[in-house]
Amino acid sequence: MSDKPIDIIRKGTDEIINEELLVKKLQSSKPLVIKAGFDPTAPDLHLGHTVLLNKLRQFQDLGHTVIFLIGDFTATIGDPTGKTELRPVLSNAEVLKNAETYKSQVFKILDQNKTMIKFNSEWLAKLSAAELINIIGSYSVARMLERDDFKKRFKTNKNISIKEFIYPILQGYDSVALNADVELGGTDQKFNLLMGRYFQSINNPDKEDAKQVVITLPLLEGLDGFKKMSKSLNNYIAIDDSPKEMFGKIMSISDDLMWRYYEILSSISNKELNILKSKAVEDKLNPRDIKFDLGVEIVTRFHNKKEAEKSKNDFLAVFQKNKNPDDIELVEVKAMPLPNLLKYIGFVSSTSEARRLISQKALKINEKTVNSIDEELPNGQHLLKLGKKKFIKINITNI
Repeated sequence: MSDKPIDIIRKGTDEIINEELLVKKLQSSKPLVIKAGFDPTAPDLHLGHTVLLNKLRQFQDLGHTVIFLIGDFTATIGDPTGKTELRPVLSNAEVLKNAETYKSQVFKILDQNKTMIKFNSEWLAKLSAAELINIIGSYSVARMLERDDFKKRFKTNKNISIKEFIYPILQGYDSVALNADVELGGTDQKFNLLMGRYFQSINNPDKEDAKQVVITLPLLEGLDGFKKMSKSLNNYIAIDDSPKEMFGKIMSISDDLMWRYYEILSSISNKELNILKSKAVEDKLNPRDIKFDLGVEIVTRFHNKKEAEKSKNDFLAVFQKNKNPDDIELVEVKAMPLPNLLKYIGFVSSTSEARRLISQKALKINEKTVNSIDEELPNGQHLLKLGKKKFIKINITNI
């Protein structure tokens, strides 16, 4: 028996406001308008972003209309959520360039034929000064300062721009302009999402059905299992990573984090997931094999099944059969001290780290363990292997 629509939507969510209304909306014959807004301030997407995109795809598969809202107008303000300082303003050219990159990436998940792409400048840029003042005037500064990030900045005398107050108000007005039935966002966006319900209630004070349902989704932990997945923390899996790199990163996560990724990222049903968990507890299935399946599913989603299976086989060859991968990169280098070489080719971030790893006998050159940082390599090709994950071929010349 397949999951009910509400069970599909509920899986992996953090909070649904209001779930009773969502059930009622899902049972109606009318396709719902599902809204999710993205400010194109950083165009590279990672698996953390796909948590929301996957949920949008589930709504599409249930027959509903997804509006992928690119906040080109609000991006020139900058979302203050979670920020302790005033954000730099992006130019229109930067926003539009990032928006195009977004559009090329999101259709790796969303069904292009069931997605409407909108820019909120379509209605926000047309507001007159009088209309804008009327919208802003319907919300108080006292209520705005209830936001945790604004509260902290206010108490520490850090600048809060008036236009940062305007950002969540305009995001809320987007829901009115689009007549949204449901809006999705991360748990850190709850204040902004509720703003949509607030402005819809002003237009229809006596109609609860006219308010959008708010669904918040968890922030995905990065590879370290603790902090939010982030490019700046280097704990991320980019959707543009190579198949081999993507698969290897998934296999590097802990078993506990694996279940979290299954719950949030995988398309398998709750019933299937519970069966996997039971088999793992009863030692009927090795967690490593369950992780293999997750890796294949994720790589297939962003590349294809053939590349996913090849990545799995390469991983098995390297990590379980002690073979070297077939497609090792060849880099041309000139002669230099070994610690400097390791830093130059990107194996380490510093020469001191290189010295430490060599002293720990973590480096092999041409299948032989390196015992000294003073080892010199003759001209020609050499295979370097650091630990179990890093391989590279170098060609040393004196030029």
